[in-house]
Amino acid sequence: MTVTTRAARRDGGRPPKGRRIDDWRPEDPAFWAAGGARIARRNLVLSILTEHIGFSVWTLWSVLVLFLGPAYGVDAAGKFTLTAVPALAGAALRIPYTLAVARFGGRNWTIFSTALLLVPAVLAAFLIEPGVSFTTLLILSAVAGVGGGNFASSMANINAFYPQRLKGRALGVNAGGGNLGVAVVQLAGLLVLATAGKDRPGLVAGVYIPLIVLAALGSARYMDNLTQARNDRHAMRDVCKDAHTWIMSVLYIGTFGSFIGFGFAFGQVLQVQFAADFDTPVKAAYLTFLGPTLGSLLRPAGGWLADRLGGAAVTFWTFAAMAASAGLVLAASLRGSLPLFLAGFVLLFAFSGVGNGSTYKMIPAIFRAKAERRAGGDPAAAEHEARRLAGALIGIAGAVGAFGGVLVNIAFRQSFLASGTGDGAYLAFIAFYAVCGALTWLVYLRTRPGRPAGV
Repeated sequence: MTVTTRAARRDGGRPPKGRRIDDWRPEDPAFWAAGGARIARRNLVLSILTEHIGFSVWTLWSVLVLFLGPAYGVDAAGKFTLTAVPALAGAALRIPYTLAVARFGGRNWTIFSTALLLVPAVLAAFLIEPGVSFTTLLILSAVAGVGGGNFASSMANINAFYPQRLKGRALGVNAGGGNLGVAVVQLAGLLVLATAGKDRPGLVAGVYIPLIVLAALGSARYMDNLTQARNDRHAMRDVCKDAHTWIMSVLYIGTFGSFIGFGFAFGQVLQVQFAADFDTPVKAAYLTFLGPTLGSLLRPAGGWLADRLGGAAVTFWTFAAMAASAGLVLAASLRGSLPLFLAGFVLLFAFSGVGNGSTYKMIPAIFRAKAERRAGGDPAAAEHEARRLAGALIGIAGAVGAFGGVLVNIAFRQSFLASGTGDGAYLAFIAFYAVCGALTWLVYLRTRPGRPAGV
């Protein structure tokens, strides 16, 4: 048994329409061994690359704001606004990007969405200079939000390629590799600051222009469309009526929202709260990549722990650890202790990465448990229903969770405006993590009638 592909033919001198796979049966062991695994792995590698670059472009402004010195006339509150705007735009794009994969094809959409990253990269490379208006900077930062949608389409695409038994690992690696883009763009910023200096912000964006072109060409050459992929028009509607959708979305705000929000804000927080220690951008850039790197690498570990200990249990203890870490950050802020402050923030990044993996593992388990109760003993029907609803919820939770990055930056902005420190924001984070932990225990861990089993 072999995997069959169909390459579109040249007709009248027109370019080929692309690679299509008409027969895709990943759950069939013979089909998977005969070539399915190789094709899925090839698409996964390209998906990780394009998503990684998408994350870097999305969080580009976490680095660019470090270059905006007095000549630009942007205060600390304005800089937090410039990092909140791309977070908001990226969150809004995640649902349409999720649906686009089945509508246009995974390969086709990856080529388009990757090439689209050239717009924010080119604009930032050539338009950021002293004297540019704040309105122009806002527009440039908003356009970078297109990178935030790539995660949703990438996850939806890879989800279709892999069998159920391998989805957790594949999606974890895909997400973790993408999340590393947050750390890598900060390393790119550090490299530019250390070599070209603080007066060349456009070089950070310029680094990504050839990488975007190569990633788009690689997607065109090596990726495939699955013609069997379809959007269930009713799945989004049905899942929006389910209370678990909104509970899981709140939990994902606490995990992924924290990760991406801190990724955007950490460099600015260091510069504002410990101005004497970070009086130059390069000093802050030396440290900003540490947390996102650790959080990205630990995302697959969160999924692995959830497989063995249960997603709800891992998520509950993750929120307890995040609340304690935020408490450590608050104590460090009150004492003016930079080492303690850095330790607390690195722990926040680390535990948010673990929570990203465990919350995503909870989603299919919730709907599998509910579907089994409704299907009356029909495992095939239960599995189909669980996949249908879980896929839709992943798109919604991804969008709402990304909005958490906006909330983090707004919390910092208001806290620094009100008191000159981030203490108010740290208190808000502690309270929110406590609420998330309580929700996880009340709905998914506490013994009660109707609790989803095996979550």
